[in-house]
Amino acid sequence: MPVQRIVVLVSGTGTVMRALLEATLDEAFGARVVAVVSDRADAGGLAIAREAGIATATVSPSDFPDRATWDEALARTIGSFEPDLVVCAGFMRLLGSPVLDRWPNRIVNTHPALLPSYPGAHAVRDALAAGAKVTGCTVMLVDAGVDTGPILAQAAVDVRDNDSEESLHSRIKVIERSLVVDTIGRMVRDGWTLEGRVARLGCLDDKPKEA
Repeated sequence: MPVQRIVVLVSGTGTVMRALLEATLDEAFGARVVAVVSDRADAGGLAIAREAGIATATVSPSDFPDRATWDEALARTIGSFEPDLVVCAGFMRLLGSPVLDRWPNRIVNTHPALLPSYPGAHAVRDALAAGAKVTGCTVMLVDAGVDTGPILAQAAVDVRDNDSEESLHSRIKVIERSLVVDTIGRMVRDGWTLEGRVARLGCLDDKPKEA
């Protein structure tokens, strides 16, 4: 099976991206990161990628007259690297139809909660405010909604009585990095299927069956 090509989208420090990049150095993983794309020129993930000799690109919304033009530019930029998978690793913007339509069921995102609980930008804060005793992280396929895509994998994290938003999020991030690496590895080596809203890792064919 040919090595799969991954483009990673980042907005921040790139800790999940770094974990994925390190994992793909092993040929047995089955994929390699071919580019890192950001919406911010100062994203720390870009510096990590450059140090590793990975191609980078910035597509800043401020450089475009409207959202639709930015969406098209982002799709062109991602497409120039010919990815098999697109992985959102701390990418803080919703993806528009130019990207979603070009890579249907091939865009992966991660979220710091056990979806469908606590979607949105403040998942850790919301879990604490609700008095949750268990939260965690989710790896899912991306659709047009906000954290509504089919779930690929989840991992639980206990909420401690003395947790702050920062301490809880820190523990979630540790689990999140491992879950993303494991999930992407299983996807590129074993494939995945999608039946309605239900995603399953592993399929008989080399390529995923699209809904």
